[in-house]
Order: sequence, then structure tokens, then C-alpha cells
Amino acid sequence: MRTLVLGLDGVSLPVLDSVAADGVVPTVESLFDRSAVGPLTSQLPPWTPSAWPSLYTGVNPGKHGVFGFLKFDGYDHDVVDATDVRAHALWELLDQRGLSSVVVNVPVTAPARPIDGAVIPGYVSPEDPPGHPEGILDDVRDTIGSYAVYGPMETRGKATLPDIAAHARGRGDAFAYLVDRFDPDFGFLEFQQTDTVFHRRPEDSEAIECVFGAVDDAVATALDAADPDTVVVASDHGIGAYDGYEIRLNEILREWGHVATTTGGGMPSWSTISRQRLQQGEAGGQPAPGVAERAVTLLARLGLTSQRIERALEPLGLADTVAELAPTDAIRAGTEQVDFPASSAYVRDRIELGVRVNLAGREPNGVVPPEQYDEVRDTLLNRLRGLTDPDGRPAFEQVAPREAVFKGPYLERAPDIVVVPRAFDNFLRGILMGEWFGPLRESWNHKREGVVAVSGPAIDTTADLADAHLFDVAPTVLSTLGVARPARMDGSPLPVVSPTPVEEYPPYEEAAGGIREDHDVTERLAQLGYISEDR
Repeated sequence: MRTLVLGLDGVSLPVLDSVAADGVVPTVESLFDRSAVGPLTSQLPPWTPSAWPSLYTGVNPGKHGVFGFLKFDGYDHDVVDATDVRAHALWELLDQRGLSSVVVNVPVTAPARPIDGAVIPGYVSPEDPPGHPEGILDDVRDTIGSYAVYGPMETRGKATLPDIAAHARGRGDAFAYLVDRFDPDFGFLEFQQTDTVFHRRPEDSEAIECVFGAVDDAVATALDAADPDTVVVASDHGIGAYDGYEIRLNEILREWGHVATTTGGGMPSWSTISRQRLQQGEAGGQPAPGVAERAVTLLARLGLTSQRIERALEPLGLADTVAELAPTDAIRAGTEQVDFPASSAYVRDRIELGVRVNLAGREPNGVVPPEQYDEVRDTLLNRLRGLTDPDGRPAFEQVAPREAVFKGPYLERAPDIVVVPRAFDNFLRGILMGEWFGPLRESWNHKREGVVAVSGPAIDTTADLADAHLFDVAPTVLSTLGVARPARMDGSPLPVVSPTPVEEYPPYEEAAGGIREDHDVTERLAQLGYISEDR
């Protein structure tokens, strides 16, 4: 293999240094010892479904079109898939130049587009994703014994350490089988559990060491199978401890007169006390309300909402128990929600890191006339820039109009105002709980600084990577292969390689259709807190 990319989701240098100091990752440590290494600044938003497409296309979300886990059609939504990424992936560009690839477990790659080689999709795909070539996942399972897109920590129930380790090692086994079968020029192998373990078990050192040790074993398997000339290790974002507050931005917008609320109707929402339950009815479709749902809706209209119930139960330690026992639809019906059509501005999805204006002519029931858009947005920009948390510090380190952050033909998909929580120590949420700020629900979460390492005989391992950015990974990979980079890429080759020239490539052609709606995907995202009551 000429070039291998190893993707470590949510990994930063401090995390790697910690597990390396404990002797957990000897293969990765040896790889880094012979690499140019540096921090890798992620994009906005620094979350998996948008950041990995930016890494593998080399363009910002305004050019590829994915800003979070959800895509929107007016006020309706669905989970994103590869058809929503409107830019060529690295392996598709290489296919145009006659080079073959094997791609395993990279997020937002289902349904896979045909290339010379093989693709097994990763995160946010169904458990049995449409890969390439047809039937390839069955072949992998028949050969190595088992293979699952989602690991034990991403499903309900207690995940045992042996199961966690086997899942991670299976990535290396699958990759090795495909490398032997297809003999590709390029390989891309991604590991999701390096991120998941910090969402699910951030204080469990045994689980963390188990994940990283198994990933290290899988990396060794992949390196042995591929024998690559060049290795690029990259993460989509970093991760670290949080010590700030929840910023309940829809609650703030309600106080400022922008958010209207509803119960028992309006946009789909996940309840505060059932944040890990599967929300039913994707893309705007809602099941007929049952008896319990109708009863709870009535109580909510009388003022007894699930938020009030949670505030009463939480000090008693009963909120989680009730969440497990109560029907999801009933809880949702009793949750005070943002009434998106009736609001003038709102947070629709916290992962987007922003505020959407309900603009007439753009949204189905827009209430802000186009001639008032600038005034409404400018007023919100100024108020949000002046917002302080309970400690008197700025809640956000950056508040900007979307065009200052994103560029490209899909700018309209972005929130109108981008807000960046201070140092990613504060955590943005869309929850309605009466208070503007609250205690953090997770002690660890995403940071902007990830990691990059590049090694190989043609690599300048003394190069300074202090300014490396997520968008630089794709043009760097192309340069290691001697392939010209597309003019529309936003990044530049890192100084470890001799840059190849810039050329025009054929425009991206949108693929027809998509993948079937898969509620298991939604459930797993909800279990990790990505899709929750924050909508």
C-alpha cells in the first residue's frame, strides 16, 4: 500500500500521551516516534458527522453540506447519510486517477459509491450498511467471524471489556482481509470507540485502557497487512474534561421573545428525562397518540410538564428510573418543546452550534420578513456576544454570522448565527428547563484540538505541524500519492510533503436516493446524547 490513513475519533495529544505513559499503545507510540506530530485544529462544528466529511473531502461544511447529525427539510428532519455529503471523498478522487482503495468504518459513508476497491461504512449508517461491492460485509463476516458497525458501548446493556476489545480488534481483521483481497493503493481505517469511551465511561480507566489497547492491536494488524509506504494518523476533533455550564440557549431565546413553545405537538422532540430513548417518527412523521400520550399532553397543557417532573425527581435520584419506565412517546408529549414554526429564532440542533432564524420565504412558516432579517440577526449577534455565565465570564468565545465561518453553495443549510462555547468548557443545549444555565450532564466532551502524525521514507519528520488544520489532511494524502489536489479544497498540503499541483476535477454529481430510515441509528445516537431533547 502506498498510503494508509488511520482515523482515531476524538483523540488528542494529551489523551494519547496518557495511555502511552501507561504502556497501553506500543504500536501507535512507535509509529509516532518516527512521525512528524502535531495538534490538528478541527473545524466548526467539531463533531463526527460533519468533521469526518470535511477531513475526507478537504472542504468546509458550506461546500459539502453536512453540519450535524440531522438534515432538515423546513422543520422536518432525518439522520444524514453519504448522499448528503456533496463533495468527492478521497477514495473517489483517487478512483478518477486510476488508484484503488479500501475504506473501513469511516463515518457518513453509507450508501457507498462504487470505486475500484471496497468500502464498509461506519458511524450513522444502519447496522447492515450498503457497502461496496455488494455483499462485501457478508464476505467480511464469513471470513473473520463477526463484524458490527456499532460497538457494545453504543448499545443498551452493560458492555463487557472482552466484548469491547473484540469489537475494536475486528476493525483490524476486516481491514486486513480486504487489503489481502483487493491489494489497494490507498487505505483508510477509522476507530470510533476512542471517542465513545469518553462519552460513556470517562472516569473508567480500565475501559479506556481496554479500548486503546485493542485499537493498538488492530493498528498493528492493519500495518502488517498493508505494509504502507506512508502512514497518516488523524482525528476529527479532540476530547477533554469540561468544567463550565450548560448553556440552555432556547431558554434564553424564549426570555428574549424569540422562542415560542408548545406541548403535545409542534416539532418532534426528545424529553429531558428520556434523553437516551429512541424518538419515533423520523422526517416529520408522527405516530398516532396513544392513551398515555393523550393524558400526558393534557397534563402538560395544564402546566405539569416533564421538565417540572424532572426538576422534582432529580434531587431524589429518581429521574433516570422514571425515564426507563415511562413510555417515550408519553414523555415526549409531556415535554415543553420549541414551537419552531411560531418562533422567530431558535436552536434546532445543538450539534450545529448555532441559531436559526425563522425566515419568511425560506422556512415553510417563516415569521421574520426578509427586510427585517439583518436587524433581527444583528440584534441577536450583539446580545449573544454580551452573554455571560454565572461566573461572570463570556459564555461564548465566538459569535459570528454564518458567512464568516462557512463558504460554499450549501451555506443556507447552516445556522444563521454560529456560537462557539468558551474553550468548549461550556456546553450548548437547546433544552427548555426554566434556567438559562445549568450543571453539565457530561464531564467529558469534544474539544477543537485533535492530533495528526505523518510518517514514511518520503516524509519530512522534522516539519513543524503547529498550524495543521482538519482541511489539510485530504490535500496532504493526495500529495503523498503524487495526485493533484482539487482547486475547491480549502486546505493545503502539510509541510511534511512536497505539494502536488492544483487542478480542476469534474464536478460532484449527486447520487440518487439514500439509505432507508433506520431507527436503530437514531437510538444509538440518542444513547450517546447526540440526538436528544435538545431539538
